[in-house]
Amino acid sequence: MSRLPDRLSRVVLSRIGEPGDPRLCGLVRDLGAGAVLDSLLAQATLDEAQRDLAERLGSVDPVRELEQAERLGIRFVVPGDTEWPARLDDLARPEVSHSGLGGVPVGLWLRGPCRLDGLPPMVAVVGSRSATTYGERVAADVSAGAARAGMVVISGAAAGIDQAAHRGALAAGGTTVAVLACGPERAYPTAHRPLIDHIGATGLIVSEVPPGSAPLRSRFLGRNRLIAALSVGTVVVEAAIRSGALSSSRWAEVLNRVVMGVPGPVTSITSQGVHEQIRKGSMHLVTSGAEVLELVGAAGDHLVEVPRAPTRPRDRLDRRDQRVLDAVPVGRLAGADSIAVAAGIALQHVQGALERLASAGWVRRTEDGWRLARDEPVDPEPGLRDLRSAGD
Repeated sequence: MSRLPDRLSRVVLSRIGEPGDPRLCGLVRDLGAGAVLDSLLAQATLDEAQRDLAERLGSVDPVRELEQAERLGIRFVVPGDTEWPARLDDLARPEVSHSGLGGVPVGLWLRGPCRLDGLPPMVAVVGSRSATTYGERVAADVSAGAARAGMVVISGAAAGIDQAAHRGALAAGGTTVAVLACGPERAYPTAHRPLIDHIGATGLIVSEVPPGSAPLRSRFLGRNRLIAALSVGTVVVEAAIRSGALSSSRWAEVLNRVVMGVPGPVTSITSQGVHEQIRKGSMHLVTSGAEVLELVGAAGDHLVEVPRAPTRPRDRLDRRDQRVLDAVPVGRLAGADSIAVAAGIALQHVQGALERLASAGWVRRTEDGWRLARDEPVDPEPGLRDLRSAGD
């Protein structure tokens, strides 16, 4: 098996290594996949880390691995291939590491018609497996908004927020990518088999481990760095203090991607992790797909209009008329002179204001004085516009 071509060497290393193992990834980066594999086969001057890998070699046949993968509709992509995503190369930076993990994958196992080099920018939507109805709805809405804007939603196909994100993108007619911690032909959780197979038929399944690999706990942490690296930004919807979803946001942070968090109720344990990251300034607070798009889009694109309270009819009155209206008593009649004293405005101005307010339906005049109209006008603007032009 020695002196294998680079691609076949990477197939072997993908089978015997673990996702995000910085020792293996670093050796492959510095020495090349073939040299690393030759060293393992020779078992000469191996350190403890390399001996761990050598013990897994067994009877790995990379040619057979690729043939079996092809029969399952799975392809193996390595650095240097046209389809290799340049964003993953950011993982090669020495300072990029988290939780003892790091490094560029030795290769990716892909299933689906979409190509990584042909996809629009991706936004990651991740969160708690123990999601609330609120969290799942928000995740689906955010993903749908991103999909309608032409972005690809990427997540981990897990229960809770992940599956809601995938479904939201698909419901909006968009494309979604699932990064798995198991072989690309497997489904975890098994209840998500229809969803994962649908993504594999219409979008893309990505895995760092070869077909047949089990979803080990450590592999979920390794796959989180791929989700963060492949995206332009990561949105966390619901994550407890110790939630694994926060691992994706930390990877996004060290990779200089945009990190966003959706707040939940302040009493929700499920959202405590998100709230803490927002409080520390590690996450941008977002509440909708539009706000996500504003942060991850190109400068000037997807600008969100600042939310404002609805304009009430009283808001359309000028300041002087508002003061006069406020001075009209609620429970009794009042003369113009007493209203002028209460408003602190000269009598001649008060009289003009009262006439304008009466024409617009705000007050009524009786023989004994002025009183408020029983019902507030629905839309006094047309009348006031004419009155203002005539009286001001």
